[in-house]
Amino acid sequence: MKIILAISLFIVFYTFAGYGIFLYLIIRIKRAFKGKKTLPSENLDELPSCTLIIAAYDEEYFIEQKISNSLQLNYPEGKLKLLFVTDGSSDKTPDIIARYPQIQLLHRPERAGKIAAVHRAMEYVDTDAVVFTDANTFLNKDALIKICRHYSDATAGAIAGEKRVHIDENADASAAGEGFYWKYESALKKWDSELYSVVGAAGELFSVRRSLYQPVEPDTVLDDFMISMLIAAKGYRIIYEPDAYATETASENVSEELKRKVRIAAGGIQSILRLKKLFNPFPYPVLSFQYISHRVLRWTITPFLLILSFVLNIILALKPGETAMQALLLAQVLFYLLALLGLVMEKRQLRIKVLFIPYYFCVMNYAVLAGIIRYFSTKQSAVWEKVQRKQ
Repeated sequence: MKIILAISLFIVFYTFAGYGIFLYLIIRIKRAFKGKKTLPSENLDELPSCTLIIAAYDEEYFIEQKISNSLQLNYPEGKLKLLFVTDGSSDKTPDIIARYPQIQLLHRPERAGKIAAVHRAMEYVDTDAVVFTDANTFLNKDALIKICRHYSDATAGAIAGEKRVHIDENADASAAGEGFYWKYESALKKWDSELYSVVGAAGELFSVRRSLYQPVEPDTVLDDFMISMLIAAKGYRIIYEPDAYATETASENVSEELKRKVRIAAGGIQSILRLKKLFNPFPYPVLSFQYISHRVLRWTITPFLLILSFVLNIILALKPGETAMQALLLAQVLFYLLALLGLVMEKRQLRIKVLFIPYYFCVMNYAVLAGIIRYFSTKQSAVWEKVQRKQ
């Protein structure tokens, strides 16, 4: 029983902290022997032609700002096309976009989902590179240049930008927790990329070579993750570019963030089942190692091991003389009490930031469990599910 507990706790630690520590040490060793990799040139003449695709569903509140942001992006004249897809939008989103002749608008009244809209948009793309971004995020001015410069590297098949979450001073647990999570994720992506490849891109900002784009199945939940990983599975790298970033506001509250996380977790299980070939380490051993360490463990067994380790710890701590087990149980109980206190404070709208991390950690792992149940109990849909965000 102690062995099972030790293995469970080790996997939990490795999933959320150990892998990051391992990456950091490996990268430091790699830099000591090979030096830091030189970034590619930003020579404007060498940048590929590019299409920026924005899929929007009922984004009336944000769309004017998104258009303004997109038109202000720096890129060589004549090499950039802007394409907005608004399938299913029932508000004024298509009408607002139609006012701008510089933008190609694709609109259909049918609501088939984001990935169906993206696939349709890709039929109109004739540029070398494609950049995808969400309608409610805003890019820094040089984002496209920073991203597309990496295509001078023949091994680069996709580029992942950075997601930044705008946090107010009075942020609640969902906002503060999400912000901390994405800062840690950004560090992992940076090290993953330096070791070999990022493990999937986030839809807020990512790019692919047009020639490598492969349509995913119409019910795909995590289309951004699947599109980028299918390219990685062909032997190309997903490079992380932190100087190209998309900023968005946090979810309106914990309930909205939980809804988003549950959907992501269900999509994670779906992706794992569709990317089974990545469990074979022989074609690309480093990618398989990164994929399992960074994604698979989080989306599958680790949340269950949290429960198992707590139950086993209780059983072992009840035995006489098990001082170490009793101390470990006390530490676990204190952590979950802090998370529970964070829940109470959240409901009373009291902001105690030290409680946000344990609370958000528990919410994340609960979302994975709920997502697994959702995946195996209901039919998956790629139809847009809007998350309410802070205005």
